[in-house]
Amino acid sequence: MLKQLLAIKHPHASQADADALQLVRTLGPWGLTALGIGAVIGGGIFVITGQAAAEHAGPAIILSFVMAAICCTFCALCYAEFAAMVPVSGSAYSYTYATLGELAAWFIGWMLVLEYGVSASAVAVSWTGYFLSLLEHFDIFLPAVLVSAPLDGELQPTGAIMNLPAACIVLALTWVCYVGIRESASANAAMVALKVGLIVIVIVAGWRYVDPSNWEPFIPANQGPGKFGWDGVLRGAAMVFFAYIGFEATSVAAQESRNPQRDMPIGMLASLAVCTVLYIGMAAVMTGLTPYYLLGTDQPVVTAVATHAELGWLRVVVEIGALIGLSSVVLVMIIGQPRIFMIMGRDGLLPPVFTRIHPKYRTPHINTLITGFGIAVLAAVFPLDVLGELTSMGTLIAFAAVCAGVWILRRTQPDLPRPFRIPFAPLVCLAGIVSCGILLSAMTAHNWALMLFWTAFGLIVYFTYGYRHSRLRGHP
Repeated sequence: MLKQLLAIKHPHASQADADALQLVRTLGPWGLTALGIGAVIGGGIFVITGQAAAEHAGPAIILSFVMAAICCTFCALCYAEFAAMVPVSGSAYSYTYATLGELAAWFIGWMLVLEYGVSASAVAVSWTGYFLSLLEHFDIFLPAVLVSAPLDGELQPTGAIMNLPAACIVLALTWVCYVGIRESASANAAMVALKVGLIVIVIVAGWRYVDPSNWEPFIPANQGPGKFGWDGVLRGAAMVFFAYIGFEATSVAAQESRNPQRDMPIGMLASLAVCTVLYIGMAAVMTGLTPYYLLGTDQPVVTAVATHAELGWLRVVVEIGALIGLSSVVLVMIIGQPRIFMIMGRDGLLPPVFTRIHPKYRTPHINTLITGFGIAVLAAVFPLDVLGELTSMGTLIAFAAVCAGVWILRRTQPDLPRPFRIPFAPLVCLAGIVSCGILLSAMTAHNWALMLFWTAFGLIVYFTYGYRHSRLRGHP
């Protein structure tokens, strides 16, 4: 049994299975880069930045973004080598299957549900705050019981019914993903171009009113575990990390890329570079416009802009930019999650319904509907803090597995063609694993308890269905 659990799937077999799915290849390097930027820029800038600065890092949230970006760079290089060598959908799941075996691949695939599905729910919850702020301009106020989660961070009842706006935006974007990757990618590219332009306007306009005294002390004195000081900077890095999953979203669209060996590394690294610059710029402006301890709101960018009457015109710009940015993140996650399920279904680890392709749109349509409905339910019921922390943990675990997989495959199959090779591979892979481990160490015991519950549930699903139906062991 142990031998079967550790059985690997050769990368060439993954490619053959991928070709049989016959997805339409329409994405070039710029489309993939836009896909990555669409996933990254959203919750990190518009929500998490303010909360992490107010509660953990202070003005040093800038350093938190730098630390997270360094970790992501190591992981992005590993993803780029894998994506060029094994250009198939499935991302970390497919890569792990080729190196660490089936059980590890299932575990990583289950973590990717947190990375895509749960993160989409978290971002949709964030979307509600800016949507309500925009409605205030028109004197429209929705009932409180319909715009907040019925459960709090401790999973206790709040008296609310559901977060209706979050569920509605998820269902609307699910329909966009249902009708095709070309339409989804076109919608995403338009949203990316608009929101990047709006973010640049905020940075340039806001920089004139930055008060450097708000950056002092740059690293506030430590007030306890994870509360300011260098410990708080690390905790802030762990929080904002969940927004750095754009290049991962790029890799799941490998089968819909025209030239994945060339375009995947370009898309991953370019999207990471662009987003890191924008993150740091926005963090500097926000903490320079207003004292960091005032930014712990549902709309921290609006809070920062509102402290200067001269920037009153920017509030609507920020609200529109946030709605577009957060919508594009949800869109990319809804594109990515069904394709993870599709590959797991192709391998027999999930029921065949997850592999069905629409005869006209050539998308995993039933899979997309199931995923969209599940994301909408999570967004309607759970609060942001529960969803966001689980997303970060799932992402970090998946990234560490990819770094380990590249290292293992360099040793076990050194002759495989590698269109893109990481320079100094052992050092880069080790640095990626260690940096992910450091950020995971900043998570709280409560988060680890939720992760253990999620893992146990996933193992039950695997051993009751996936293990018995795995195609790797000859099942049809």
